Amino acid sequence: MILSLAVLEGLAAGTIDLAFRRWAKQNVRPGDVMRLEAGVIEVVSVGIVDPAGITDADARRSGAESANAVRGTLRGPADASVYRIQLRYVGPDPRHALSADAGLSEKDVEAIGKRLSKMDGRRPWTHKTLRLIAEHPGRRAQELADLLGREKEPLKIDIRKLKNLGLTLSLEVGYRISPRGAAYLRLIEDPGRTR
Repeated sequence: MILSLAVLEGLAAGTIDLAFRRWAKQNVRPGDVMRLEAGVIEVVSVGIVDPAGITDADARRSGAESANAVRGTLRGPADASVYRIQLRYVGPDPRHALSADAGLSEKDVEAIGKRLSKMDGRRPWTHKTLRLIAEHPGRRAQELADLLGREKEPLKIDIRKLKNLGLTLSLEVGYRISPRGAAYLRLIEDPGRTR
């Protein structure tokens, strides 16, 4: 579910707690959690509504000026259902603090290495992907996939796994290595370097 920066800021500020979407099928469920740049957002409830029943008060809770403005933004097939989604700002994304922590101890490096080894499984990919992101900040997923000889969508899932460990950051366009990821690469590629 894509949310605009204005909506994300409103969720964080507590001035927005609703979204309306027209979908051929329901895309989110109550309890779903989205980790976004503005923070962690939880889906509280989802229900089908008649667009004519959207009130101006509902619209303001979604960041729009009026019910007509909300109806005007609904995209998708005209015969698709309109969903009223209640959202809750949970708090800042803990990955931000993690990704900024570049003061890695030997135990940190070992723990990250173990996690990456498990992720590599039958096909080593983590180090090569981290190195490529470090060397090409801002590259789109398709460009990185081409350089790695991989499909774009599975690569995006893998980069998200690296982000969950605080090693990469998503940009508006592309990715970059985080301070934590850069420190990890430095330490494993030059083990004699002072930690």
